[in-house]
Amino acid sequence: MHAYRVRAAAVVLAIAVGSSAALAQSSSSPSATSTISATASEVKDWTRKKWNAMKLEWKKDKAKWDACNQKSSDKKLKGKASWSFIYDCMKAS
Repeated sequence: MHAYRVRAAAVVLAIAVGSSAALAQSSSSPSATSTISATASEVKDWTRKKWNAMKLEWKKDKAKWDACNQKSSDKKLKGKASWSFIYDCMKAS
């Protein structure tokens, strides 16, 4: 029974390390996140991982990011509804 727990813990650890490495690779490459093309309705279906990758890219334009977040807060949008709004706001020229 003890050996089973050790193996299970090793598998969980390997998965966690592997997924964090994949996230680090995708967020460190600007071309990976900047090539994402979506519509506001598709943004609602994004995973938190994909949303966080886009946030990293968008935060490079701090003034626009802050303005879009403020507008979202003013409209009292929460969760994925705010994601769609912020997506549209950041894509607007």
